[in-house]
Amino acid sequence: MDLPAELVRALDRGLAGASPKPLAGAVERLMAHYRGTVGMATDHPLLSRREDVVAYAAYRMPATYAAVRSALGAFAALAPTWAPGSHVDVGGGTGAAAWAVADAWPTVGRTTVLDWAGPALELGRELAAASPVLARTAEWRRQRIGAGLEVPGADLVTVSYVLGELTGEDRERVVAEVLARGRVVAVVEPGTPAGYRRVLRAREQAIEAGWSVVAPCPHGAACPVVPGEDWCHFAVRLPRSSVHRQVKGGSLGYEDEKFSYLVASRTPLPTARHRVLRHPAQRKGMVTLQLCADDLTVRRTVVTKKRDPDLYRAARDTSWGDAWPPEGDTVRPR
Repeated sequence: MDLPAELVRALDRGLAGASPKPLAGAVERLMAHYRGTVGMATDHPLLSRREDVVAYAAYRMPATYAAVRSALGAFAALAPTWAPGSHVDVGGGTGAAAWAVADAWPTVGRTTVLDWAGPALELGRELAAASPVLARTAEWRRQRIGAGLEVPGADLVTVSYVLGELTGEDRERVVAEVLARGRVVAVVEPGTPAGYRRVLRAREQAIEAGWSVVAPCPHGAACPVVPGEDWCHFAVRLPRSSVHRQVKGGSLGYEDEKFSYLVASRTPLPTARHRVLRHPAQRKGMVTLQLCADDLTVRRTVVTKKRDPDLYRAARDTSWGDAWPPEGDTVRPR
């Protein structure tokens, strides 16, 4: 997935003059946090210094954008006529999710980014000046993320890569608040077992509040993926810039970002019949798909060229995370 050209240029300008060595050191500190297992206290923002914010923008912003944009794309494919008039991003920092929403729905009328870190909001505002959409629609508002969070009412509320920074109690409060104020809510977390568990709990809260699960799940029943045995996650490939490669210490021109996500709606919207949970396995004349199915199971299905040539060709073009079957792939809410 390519980043918007305006975002690439804005990041290049924002990182201009930053020395790669100190930047790499700040990235190491951030990586140590993100790899940790203990949630941080919610009265202390992680990105409290300009150098940490710049490091985050180089290290995490492209991948966060790609993950959120991929999740929103899966939702938009199911509800092509739906579009948000307003958007709130909780813990949005430098604005990755705001850029993703602006790319998915350029007609969004208002975006409000809430974050507790002033330096992150400052850099986010600077970067957003390069976006034709965000330059005219975005407001950057400092607010503590946790107890006492107040979310403006909005058609779409996003919470991406935030819940892992909160204590368990504050995670519950934040999810409850966005469910009380949004009409559609998207939660995105790292594609790790811990990230999946956080998304799964947000899914449970949405269902308990009477919301409909739209994506990635084909249904709103209990998740058939059992924590401890497996976890529901997806992946998106994105290019790395030269600075990106330097701060990450990698030589490849791309990276694969794994993520878990949930999109839920206050009112019912169409869902996929099935969702592809792994890379399809291809052999001559045969494609095997692992599916989260609308019969509340995880199962494998084999599509053969001999039995159904048209469906076989579609299966060969199907990717991890896609809805299945590819055409007529939605069901109306029951």
